[in-house]
Amino acid sequence: MNEISIELTRVNPRDFFGHDDVHIDLIKKYFPKLKIIARGATLKAYGEQPILEEFEKRCQLLITYFLKYNKLDQNSIERVLTVESLQEIDPTTWANDVLVHGVSGKKIKPQTANQRKLVDLVMNNDMVFAIGPAGTGKTYTGVAMAVKALKEKQVKRIILTRPAVEAGENLGFLPGDMKDKLDPYMQPLYDALRDMIPAERLADYIEKGTIQIAPLAFMRGRTLDNAFVILDEAQNTTHSQMKMFLTRMGRNAKFMITGDPGQIDLPRRVTSGLKEALLVLKDTEGIGIIYLDGKDVIRHKLVKSIIKAYKGIENNPE
Repeated sequence: MNEISIELTRVNPRDFFGHDDVHIDLIKKYFPKLKIIARGATLKAYGEQPILEEFEKRCQLLITYFLKYNKLDQNSIERVLTVESLQEIDPTTWANDVLVHGVSGKKIKPQTANQRKLVDLVMNNDMVFAIGPAGTGKTYTGVAMAVKALKEKQVKRIILTRPAVEAGENLGFLPGDMKDKLDPYMQPLYDALRDMIPAERLADYIEKGTIQIAPLAFMRGRTLDNAFVILDEAQNTTHSQMKMFLTRMGRNAKFMITGDPGQIDLPRRVTSGLKEALLVLKDTEGIGIIYLDGKDVIRHKLVKSIIKAYKGIENNPE
């Protein structure tokens, strides 16, 4: 049996292994064919040579990540252990992918390999579909790209929109005028912007129309030039709504469409405009499509488990 030994000379072994070796237990799940032993400042593994070589590469990346961020958690370990290509998480690129410096100097950057692919697609295509479950950073990354484009004067305005589908709630029973009714529905878009733009400047942008947040119905009849436009929750568009939105595209415009086909709130027998568009436009030059998944979830670790559990039910209905 082949053996490999990794000496943890640059990191604190206790922090690297985790409390009660919780990090090592997680690593073992991804290398079930190896016998892995953590002792003192040494990590040893026994098994077939090709698997040992992969194990060593991943562990060295984990060490590099730990040295850069001074921490390891379940999400970061899973990202390093599950990406298809080691080049996607090359540590030499981590310092160079900041999209914007947000409020209080917060560095906003893609957190996973697929989020980096999303950024590349947006940079190289005028229209991009970002598909994936909740928590994968689709909208947040898109808003960051839009703010970056605005700050760098690549566009003159940002337009964020959602179809006002009542997800189990009746907007008509909410208090206030139409804006009061719809603002809570648009809250995730406001939340992302508040992370990236100081409150006073954001209010000024909104007042002047530099940043517009509105229901999808308000897009009808418009030509959207010199703008970065994001259609969020696109799974809840109908055929006519999606076609209307896609044909609003004007000169020097970037369009990004995000959605989760697993969370459709449309009435039964109504085809999702997002699902249809993905089929119709999949081979259209100039349009990028990316699918994010559970590995890209950057919310609480339970969100991954929840997505996985529901996916099992949906794939195996009684």
